[in-house]
Amino acid sequence: MSLCDKSLFELREMLDQKEITSVELTKYYLDRIKQLDDQIDSYITVCEEEAIKAAEKADKRIAEGNSNLLTGIPISIKDNICTEGILTTCASKMLYNFVPPYNATVIKKLLAEDAVILGKVSMDEFAMGGSTQTSYYKKTKNPYDITRVPGGSSGGSAAAVAAKLSVVALGSDTGGSIRQPAAFCGVTGMKPTYGTVSRFGLVAFGSSLDQIGPIAQSAKECAALLKVISGYDGHDGTSSHKEIDFSSQLDMDIKGLKIAVPKEFFGEGIDEEVKESVLEAIKKYESLGAEIVEVSMPSLKYAIAAYYLLSSAEASSNLSRYDGIKFGYCTPKAKTYEERITRTRKEGFGNEVKRRILLGTYALSSGYYDAYYKKALYIRQKIKQEYEEIFKSCDVMITPTAPTTAYKIGAIENDPVKMYLADICTVTVNIAGLPAINTTCGYDSDGMPIGMSIVGKAFDDAKVIGVANAFEKEFTRIDPSMLKKV
Repeated sequence: MSLCDKSLFELREMLDQKEITSVELTKYYLDRIKQLDDQIDSYITVCEEEAIKAAEKADKRIAEGNSNLLTGIPISIKDNICTEGILTTCASKMLYNFVPPYNATVIKKLLAEDAVILGKVSMDEFAMGGSTQTSYYKKTKNPYDITRVPGGSSGGSAAAVAAKLSVVALGSDTGGSIRQPAAFCGVTGMKPTYGTVSRFGLVAFGSSLDQIGPIAQSAKECAALLKVISGYDGHDGTSSHKEIDFSSQLDMDIKGLKIAVPKEFFGEGIDEEVKESVLEAIKKYESLGAEIVEVSMPSLKYAIAAYYLLSSAEASSNLSRYDGIKFGYCTPKAKTYEERITRTRKEGFGNEVKRRILLGTYALSSGYYDAYYKKALYIRQKIKQEYEEIFKSCDVMITPTAPTTAYKIGAIENDPVKMYLADICTVTVNIAGLPAINTTCGYDSDGMPIGMSIVGKAFDDAKVIGVANAFEKEFTRIDPSMLKKV
């Protein structure tokens, strides 16, 4: 078994037992990136020199017998999370030269454990998209089939973990941007309860929806990573004081667990193979002693419209700071102040970002606020109420993570309506601020991974992880075919 086939916990033991050094492990992963990433295009920036220095520091700490879980462990970071001294582009031309003068809170916490940052991975531009094909720099491919998308917007993070180009990764989730690429790439990804992980240093898209979370090979690894990056942060006014022991229910007994299955998530638009695979997984839980409860979420049909109005409205406000004056790209062609701002934004933003800024600005404008944005807020409350009602009698909910498996590159990226509808299974979780985890539950006839989502009550993250872990103990994953050739 090669090093990349070892779990986070096995690597931790090997490092602590001095079977391998962090420098050796880091160089091993850097070599894999050089060998494989020209096929996958997951990394925008590889921090080779910085990573080796960090590994040397970690080895000293390990030698002193003072290591923590992530000490010396190679990790990749989505390129919308600020890293001091390391390029942070949000996969946009607008930030082609932006090197943050500070670290995001999650990065500070990783560095406090002496984790090794291998580099920054690709994403949809400013996290807007579901395919990682709107990236200005690297249009990432799916390790299971490089003619297909890896999902998005955290496609680089999911692809890097699936191709074993990092042990674990951080992504961000605004409407499914961790869970959907995790589903497409056959790995585990979690969006924790809103507020459990600080957003300080995360470049904002939709501030009431964004949440940083882990992508890894298992729910157990996600729990371990969340333990490190979570916690209250005075720099983030929305962060929660509530402490969660994410690993506390890893060995939970499924017997007697009540699992909600919302009928709307298995209706029109859901691929038959996806539906069958998720329903088979639900039967597996039933065989372990769980009780299955069919429920209804009538507001699901409004969820996409509400999500895109809310997120685009927030994006139009958040992205107003990119004006070519303070930092980032600035057009060389302008003659006046107004022309500089206009041309900078026209040249610096991609089509999808412009589309959402326009949609959000329109929804917030005088005369349309009540007709669109206010109604979206009303739907948000309805969705929250429906979840609350379901969780009065059920412990968790299980749904497909995406209506289909990973589609061919170019298949729907030029059709915004189809792209947006592909988020139908994930957006309600962000709208309600709930925890949800994706785990692989099968493969389609083309060998592409199928993901299911386990959703829980607010701050019931440990139970969500425990339910996913129970299934993962019974399920055997298949590595991407490209890894068998290495």
